[in-house]
Amino acid sequence: KIDRPGNYVEPTIISGLKHDAPIVLKETFVPIVYAVKFSNIDEAFKINNEVKQGLSSSLFTKDMNAVFRWMGPKGSDCGIVNVNIPTNGAEIGGAFGGEKQTGGGRESGSDAWKQYMRRSTCTINYSAELPLAQGIKFE
Repeated sequence: KIDRPGNYVEPTIISGLKHDAPIVLKETFVPIVYAVKFSNIDEAFKINNEVKQGLSSSLFTKDMNAVFRWMGPKGSDCGIVNVNIPTNGAEIGGAFGGEKQTGGGRESGSDAWKQYMRRSTCTINYSAELPLAQGIKFE
């Protein structure tokens, strides 16, 4: 029990669950950490990437090959990827945001401004002649 005024939910760590347990597969919006064991890094990818949510993930290992695979293009497909750091969903200074059904887009960090813009390539010809592609000439 938290001994102060107000309403609080105590953080909880749940272990011993199977990776397909209903509570693991559902986004709960409560301070729960699911600790799921895996046999090898490929099983960790499968367990992590088969859920529909994708806000953040953490891998605890001393194997540097596993670290690079976890953070690489075929690794964790979450918006925030941690190694040897518990996920808290709001890593300070980093771009905060999820993937998959947790949503896209980012808040904070150096990418935050990108959600307020639409990118396009603009080319302006300010001469009296119509330029052609490089190396093309009509005689």
